[in-house]
Amino acid sequence: IATGVLIIGLLLTYIALVAYAAPYQAIAAQNDLNADIQSVPPIGPIAKSGLYYLLPILVLIWCLTIARLSPSLSAFYALLMLIGITLSKNWLIAYFTGNPAWRTAVKQGGIDLISGFQTGAHNMIGIALATATAGIIVGTITLTGIGQIMTDLVLHLSSGNMLLTLIFTALICLILGMGLPTTANYIVVATLMAPVIVEIGATNGLIVPLIAAHLFVFYFGILADDTPPVGLAAFAGAGIAQADPLKTGIQGFTYDIRTAILPFMFVFNTQLLLMDISSTIQLLTIVLSATLGMLTFAAATQGYWLTRSRKWESLALLLCAFTLFRPDFWLDQYRPPYRQFTPDTLYQQLATSNDQLRLVVEGYSLEGELIQKTVLLPIPTQGSPTEKLKATGLSVAQTDHTTRITAVALGSTAFQAGLDADWQILAIEQPTQRPAAAWWYLPALGLLALVGFNQHRRRRNITTTTV
Repeated sequence: IATGVLIIGLLLTYIALVAYAAPYQAIAAQNDLNADIQSVPPIGPIAKSGLYYLLPILVLIWCLTIARLSPSLSAFYALLMLIGITLSKNWLIAYFTGNPAWRTAVKQGGIDLISGFQTGAHNMIGIALATATAGIIVGTITLTGIGQIMTDLVLHLSSGNMLLTLIFTALICLILGMGLPTTANYIVVATLMAPVIVEIGATNGLIVPLIAAHLFVFYFGILADDTPPVGLAAFAGAGIAQADPLKTGIQGFTYDIRTAILPFMFVFNTQLLLMDISSTIQLLTIVLSATLGMLTFAAATQGYWLTRSRKWESLALLLCAFTLFRPDFWLDQYRPPYRQFTPDTLYQQLATSNDQLRLVVEGYSLEGELIQKTVLLPIPTQGSPTEKLKATGLSVAQTDHTTRITAVALGSTAFQAGLDADWQILAIEQPTQRPAAAWWYLPALGLLALVGFNQHRRRRNITTTTV
């Protein structure tokens, strides 16, 4: 019943929007988008003449977020809505404007639909070829096992250090992304390098959300577009400006690399991705601090803010930017974020945990290597400790000295986290009570104000001397 009511409401909304847009169609028709534009067309009437085109987007969002349908099925329903609009809008507009040539309008709807199919197929050729090529690359990597080699290479070079892991991953993504279009670029770097960040982060006790890892590798994969010597975007820009491609790429890279700190912050401060935001004040604080941190980092790396910076001022600005991006780093120095409990208290910790269970586990991989990592398992907020543990897909056996995993349900959250039977639970971690990390913004802002005051006074003295 609810679905039928929604469909009827959607149709009525569509008819009402077409009736509202019909008087503006004549104004929009006077602006031929294929002709050379001599002046800016009126935005209001043109926007009002096509408001009904927002409905397929609303259908897509509703299917994804409310109905929880798959992306492909959601796109299918949105496409059905768009086809219906293309076929019906012309004769509906003719009806509401009193145009008697409704048969011609119906025929035009069919012509528009066929033309749309042709244009869509033409535009998909490049994407299909790029995706097919990327699929060949990914398939080759999967069959040859080079993905595991890439992981082992990064792990060996970084010696398990998370920061070095991210740096080497960024360099590899810059190489892998050279010469690839955006879609193929994402497929390649996400398949090869995103699991590396997640796995090595887990071995360092850092739970890296998958979205953060994907954004990190995609950022540096796209950055390869203006990285010499390939730099396709640099060659395109140099052709427009009639400049040297390599010099253009080098200059563009020096500008872009100043923002390279941002994807690192995606990994270490996931609140920048709007994760674990509980209030509007916290959201505004994160957005403002991130914006100010980016501006401060740019001022530090270019050596100029209000006037040319001295070395200690650039270092101070870098310190301010780091604190604004990751204030919890300083808080972790004197109060760790988690407190460890022995594995024999598993059921007691499940009784007091709210919605997450954080475990430090150890076991052998399929390759026979001993792995120790930290995993985060979602658990129900209600229920007994036994029911909460069962919801994760884990079965454990406790002895006097050890707590071992006896079975892992296929498809469960524990299975997706990479846990396996006969792995040992070393510790259970619970968040500690500590002050908000945002308090560290205050000394950072104070230091920033000191540098700004000093540069303002120096610039004023320079101006006075010049005059």
